[in-house]
Amino acid sequence: MHNMLFDVSELVSLADASNFLGVSMDTIRRWEKKGLVKGRRSSKGHRFFHMDELSRLQDKLSGTSGGNYQILIAERKSRYSVIELFAGAGGLALGMENAGLKAQLLVELDTNAVATLRLNRPSWNVVGGDVAQVNFKGMSSDILTGGFPCQAFSYAGKKMGFDDTRGTLFFEYARAVKETRPKIIVGENVRGLLKHDGGRTLSTMLGVLGDLGYRVEHRILRTQYLDVPQKRERLVIIGVRSDLSLPIAFPQEKNYTVSLRDALQAVPESIGQKYTQRKHAVMSMIPPGGYWRDLPKAVQKDYMGGSFHLSGGKTGMARRLSWDEPSLTLTCNPAQKQTERCHPSETRPLNVREYARIQTFPDSWTFSGSVAAQYKQIGNAVPVNLGYHIGRCLIGMLNGELDEKSTHFLKRHDLEPEPRRHLFHRAKI
Repeated sequence: MHNMLFDVSELVSLADASNFLGVSMDTIRRWEKKGLVKGRRSSKGHRFFHMDELSRLQDKLSGTSGGNYQILIAERKSRYSVIELFAGAGGLALGMENAGLKAQLLVELDTNAVATLRLNRPSWNVVGGDVAQVNFKGMSSDILTGGFPCQAFSYAGKKMGFDDTRGTLFFEYARAVKETRPKIIVGENVRGLLKHDGGRTLSTMLGVLGDLGYRVEHRILRTQYLDVPQKRERLVIIGVRSDLSLPIAFPQEKNYTVSLRDALQAVPESIGQKYTQRKHAVMSMIPPGGYWRDLPKAVQKDYMGGSFHLSGGKTGMARRLSWDEPSLTLTCNPAQKQTERCHPSETRPLNVREYARIQTFPDSWTFSGSVAAQYKQIGNAVPVNLGYHIGRCLIGMLNGELDEKSTHFLKRHDLEPEPRRHLFHRAKI
């Protein structure tokens, strides 16, 4: 490893990062792909890395640091309130509460999730049932949020206005916006909404919200850089009522990630799924971070069946997680063959409390229903810390106190600065 002096605030080249860490450039590229380190791109497409992030990674690799896992809670409460639709098990609502916002009303259809909300927060006003049956007229709130499912719309001969979305859950979200007229609206969904139906579904949604009188912007948020030990990407839409001059801001990604090792320290005992004897024998052969390609060829063919001959990486099959990385995106079933989530060192699926830790729910947050129902609620939830970061942005927007230098806020039009050149810079720019 070369002894090179850098300012911790600097951006350095891939070559300098390689020299600093004493590993090959290919290794750093692989770490970037795994989410262990976050690369930037210059205007010419070259990779650069923040020195403070490389220093943290160096400490992690040497075993001299850790413990980044925490459930974030603001010191002060705000005066602002939130109405949330499709509240699920409360990940977004709890994150918003931790940020300092008050839950005014939550609407959720799933009976197990409703029971979970009421069990953990008896003081919350939780409406259990079909959102289509809820009358929002006469209600008012500073913020309205909702993770609406993205059903496709029928485009034949349609102008795709508000009424054309009728029959979809987005229509109910838009109706709530129309009836409550909040200052800020937030929608969240899977990354796939960007390309759903060729991008027309998202375009229609944004157009409807614009017609309702809101300036809207959207961004993909990567939770692994927002204090969540999980590689999960969510599309977040934020809108401001057009008569208000509030800025629109999104959480700024951090220069670190949180590993499973940090997240799963001293996790409570828990219920969870178990492998069959045959599957246990197969999964016991997989090393940490490995998957089906690490099996002997004969076992690969037997376990994979017809999938063995299909194209594509199939990297979720027979997948064991790694202690030193954030988890892969949690699904509703940790033992599902296509999206395996095996414990890093024990040959078993992640259990319920481990699932909850990875989604940054506190250990005190109890989930109702069967084991399958609990996995489903956690797997579908918005990570609590992601809700916190979004909530801090919303409070800053409403207070008019956005600080561009703060780790909490980043205006969407802000650009990554070009890296400063220095004398020992080895990359060809």
